[in-house]
Parts: sequence; C-alpha cells; structure tokens
Amino acid sequence: MILGIDVSTTASKALLLGPDGEVKAVASSSHELSTPRPLWSEQDPEDWWSATCKAIQAVLSEAQIDASEIRSIGLTGQMHGLVLLDAEGSVIRPAILWNDQRSSAECEYIRERIGLAELVRISGNDAFPGFTAPKLLWVRNNEPQNFERVAQVLPAKDYIRYRLTGVFGTDRAGAGGTLLLNLASRTWSNDLLELLEIPSAWLPPTHEGTETTGIIHTEATQETGLASGTPVVAGGGDQAAQAVGVGAVSPSVHALTIGTSGVVFAPCTQPVTDPRGNMHAFPHAVPGLWHVMGVMLSAAGSLQWYRDTFAGNVSFDHLVAEAASVPIGCEELTFLPYLSGERTPHANPHARGAFVGLTLAHGRGHVTRSVLEGVGFGLLDNQRLLMECGVSAPQSMRASGGALKSPIWSQMLADILGTPLEPVQTTEGAAFGAAILAGVGAGVWGSVTEAVGQTVRTGSPILPDAHRTLQYGQAYDRFRSLYPAINGA
Repeated sequence: MILGIDVSTTASKALLLGPDGEVKAVASSSHELSTPRPLWSEQDPEDWWSATCKAIQAVLSEAQIDASEIRSIGLTGQMHGLVLLDAEGSVIRPAILWNDQRSSAECEYIRERIGLAELVRISGNDAFPGFTAPKLLWVRNNEPQNFERVAQVLPAKDYIRYRLTGVFGTDRAGAGGTLLLNLASRTWSNDLLELLEIPSAWLPPTHEGTETTGIIHTEATQETGLASGTPVVAGGGDQAAQAVGVGAVSPSVHALTIGTSGVVFAPCTQPVTDPRGNMHAFPHAVPGLWHVMGVMLSAAGSLQWYRDTFAGNVSFDHLVAEAASVPIGCEELTFLPYLSGERTPHANPHARGAFVGLTLAHGRGHVTRSVLEGVGFGLLDNQRLLMECGVSAPQSMRASGGALKSPIWSQMLADILGTPLEPVQTTEGAAFGAAILAGVGAGVWGSVTEAVGQTVRTGSPILPDAHRTLQYGQAYDRFRSLYPAINGA
C-alpha cells in the first residue's frame, strides 16, 4: 500500500493506493478557515495536524490493514501559505493562506526592490499577495515581535512533514510558489533572499517530488497509527500533484481542472516564463520537468454564485439543460467571470464581472449559457496565454472537476478550447498524485511516467467540433473586447 496525504484549505485527506492503481480507501477530516479581518485568511497549523491524524486513522480502519503494509507516504497540499516556527519548532502565529490578500504593499515593494523583469527572470513569477514572500515581509512590517522569533518558514504540507518525521523539507514544485526559488536551478535564490533580507537558514532543504525526505518517528507513530520508519517522500504542491494524479506528466498532455477556480496546466521540458508575469511558472513534481499554469478565480464558482443568487431552487442539471437550447453566443449576451477579481491572464484583484448585452429577448437559458460560455472563454484566455509564451499545443487535455459531470458543459468546453478532453475517472487528483510520487520513490514503479501509465484511467475523449469552435471564436472576440471596457484596462 501507498499513502497519499493532501492538506487542502477545507480538509486533510488520506488516500490508500494499491500497486494496481486502485484506491483502497479514502478518508478526510475538515478544518476551519478564519477571516479575522477583511482580506485576511488564516488557519491554525495544529488543526491541520489534528485533521491529518484523524484522516490517517480513519483510512487505516476503513482499509482494515496493518500500518506496516504501507510502503511509502507522499504529501501534497495548498500552496503559497506561510507557517512560522520558532527555534523550538513551535508555531508562532496562525498560518497565512494562499487566498490572503493583505500583502499588496509588500508586492509593490518587491517589484520596486528587484524589478519586475529580474523577478520574473529568477523566479518565473510576478509578486502576488497569494505568494509566501510578500506574507513574510508583511509580518516583518506589521508584527515585528513575531518576526524576531522566526527560525523556520514552511508551506502547509511541510508542517505536516515536520510533525510526521521531525525534519524540515519541501518539494521543489511547492517551493516555487514561495517566490524565493530560482526557477532554472530549482534551488533557493540567494539573490532574492539577499535583496529581501531573508535568512537562507529559515528555509527548508528542497527535494524532487519522488525523493525521500525523512521517516515516520516515534511521536508521530503514537498520534497517527503509522509504523515507525515508514519513508515520507517530498510529494508536490497541490496543482503539480493534481497533474500527476491525472497523468499530465509530458508536454503533449495538459491538464484542465474546474472547481471553484479553474486551472490550465502545461508541463514543459525547460523553464518557460511570461516577461509580463501574467502566468505562473514552477518546477513540476516530476523530476526534470517544469510547468506553467493559468488560474482563473471563478470558474464553477461562477455557476454556483449564479444559481444560488438567481435560481436557488433549480438544479444545476435543469439550468444547464435550458442553456443547451440557446444558440452559441447567447444572441450577443456575454458574461465576464471576474467575480473575485482575476489572477491570470489579468492580474487584477479589482477586476469585476458583468453581464453585457441583455435585452428583452433573453431568457434564463440565455443567461445561464452566457455564464457557461464566459467560464470557457476565461479558460481559453489562459490556454492562449500559455501558447503565446511558447508552450507546446497539447495533443489532449486531462480534465477533472465538477463541470465534467455535465455532458453539455463538457462538450461546450471542448468546443471552446478546440482540444480533446479526456475525463479522468478518479476524483482524488492531488492525494492520488502524492501517492503515485510516493510509490515511485519507494520503487513500486520505475518512473512517474510508468506509474501514471499503470494507474491513471480516463473515460472516452470528448472531441471538439470544428464548426462549433469557429462559432465560439466570434463570441470569444466579443468577450475579449469587454475586459478593457469594463475594467478600464
């Protein structure tokens, strides 16, 4: 057996994977989100640990196996967070999460101190409040008493690694999300650390996703039920592990994930960056690969908001069925999905959504379809951004997330993107990917590519229709013209 652990924003999940690729058991335990002030988003790392212990105990019980049968453990989880430990290894303050927006001023400081072009050249990314480095500078500027105590800086899943093994470490995909990694060398950037006056001793050693970082120690054995000495591999940040879990481990296969947010993920054999910093570039969890990704903040979340606000008693299936009878382009009704600002390709936290072109001729089906199309066009924006920066066009796109439950919306997305979509049968992408990385690290499989070939299963591909793709192109042009008109760009 192989164990994958995913420390997400909402819960800690444990997944047991057999060498045949079958998921033997899954369990999760939730944790609370705290928003003590506007724009703030925090969690107590102790809650992660407590939830992780519960999830591990539950999955061992569900599978009815002895912990000694677990050959290796892989970790994944939410990226970009800030966990601060003192010299005794105790948590100094609540963790600041990926969706926290308090550090805009620190982002401006980073750009001015380093220069956007140099920052992107080194790290592959612009400074966003979601990243770790601006959060650390915010603590320095606003909580000096806490900053003086700092001895170690960790992302979320690496705090769990510390509690499991007693050692510090992180994967290189997750480290890329701190804004402190040299993208090309896959090591911490001494230049960035010196310019931002951050001691290198505060950062953990970095590892490739399949490398062993430590073993389960005695105290963790008592709290989790795991066997002492079980190896723990590096794993990956949630998006990189998700990509492994769906089989996006070569440049010819991209990944599309549609949950509350939407992600277009492309593996690369060398670093690829956007000089404007409009997309994200990190090492992949697969050794020797990198990845770029575009992230839109309100994908299926747009449909959720629309239904809850305007049609709360109507099922999603019924709404989407109504939309299916409406012509492509919604008779010139367009929805801009910037309900939470936007991340890529418009790095604008103040971007706003809109319905444009409403007339008396439009009914609920038109409005629903405009939401579905608007999300598709936002994803196409991101796919085109990746292509503009030199990423190879995919032969197929592994698709996962709630939108894929709808055949109508799935076909719509394939037509808009003009790319075959391959639905992935597992719904446990990140934890599944972490388990695959652990299996490779333990020698169950010889490589990530081999492991994916034996474990990842896809459904029948959803093929785009060339004529409909052309029709969507006209509606997309209208969509593209509206962002600067509405948001003053």
